[in-house]
Amino acid sequence: MTTAPGGAPHPPPSSPHPLRTIRDIRESLPEDQRRHFDAELADTEIEALPEMLHRWVTLSNDGFEEFLLSRPFEGLEFGARSYDEQTDAK
Repeated sequence: MTTAPGGAPHPPPSSPHPLRTIRDIRESLPEDQRRHFDAELADTEIEALPEMLHRWVTLSNDGFEEFLLSRPFEGLEFGARSYDEQTDAK
């Protein structure tokens, strides 16, 4: 067990996070997000690094990209507007 900043003990995480290094975090991000990560990393004070890195680990492993790529919009047609059909009928 470790002690939280407020002094209350909290148990260690049940399973270690798969991203263990800054390189792991960077490689898990899409290219455009890597630039943002690098910029924030360069400007973050040392004392704030744990919070910043934890936030990026959470963002990189939240499953959102997998959700978008899992075909959640299957059967929908994008680009057509519902009122286009009405105009053609007139």
